[in-house]
Amino acid sequence: MDYPFPPPEHTVMMPARLYQTIEADFIMRRSIFHPTHPVSATAICVAGICLAASVNLQASDIQTGRYSMFSAAPTKAQAELLETTVTVQLPSRIRTIGEAVRYLLQRSGYRLATIESTGPDTLALFALPLPAVHRHLGPMSLRAALETLAGPAFHLVQDPVHRLITFARCVPEQVAVHETVSKADAEVMQDDD
Repeated sequence: MDYPFPPPEHTVMMPARLYQTIEADFIMRRSIFHPTHPVSATAICVAGICLAASVNLQASDIQTGRYSMFSAAPTKAQAELLETTVTVQLPSRIRTIGEAVRYLLQRSGYRLATIESTGPDTLALFALPLPAVHRHLGPMSLRAALETLAGPAFHLVQDPVHRLITFARCVPEQVAVHETVSKADAEVMQDDD
């Protein structure tokens, strides 16, 4: 058979009848694409391992598209309501710290403890005027926003069973230590100048 161009030296030209013979079977077994060839067997194993490693599915994972999945578990903010990230611009009608705390708790699932169960120091805190710097809070967790409003003299008290929030005054020694550390930092900064 004459070809208009010479066949490349690295290709094997076989007539159609050869595909049905033992010789064709021998040639195909030597081929890299035959499933029992060591290279193809290794490639299949590596591909299987990569597929198993990349999938890494949990029982709670749900595939929503070809390349997207999400976990069917609650987010941190859903599990811990006070860890919700908030960014709040308080309206001008809010004038006291107590009103600001109530405003922050509106859609959080928590509420402020009753006046009867709140200490006199906390009631005095709630009656204080809201500082202008606290009119815009966030982005921060709801817990951090509430603690920012109360200041360092009070700590947040949470009742997760009844979903109640109140504040309790810190021990005076803790506040004094905090102020002493702040004064020491200020003195060190002055010495650096």
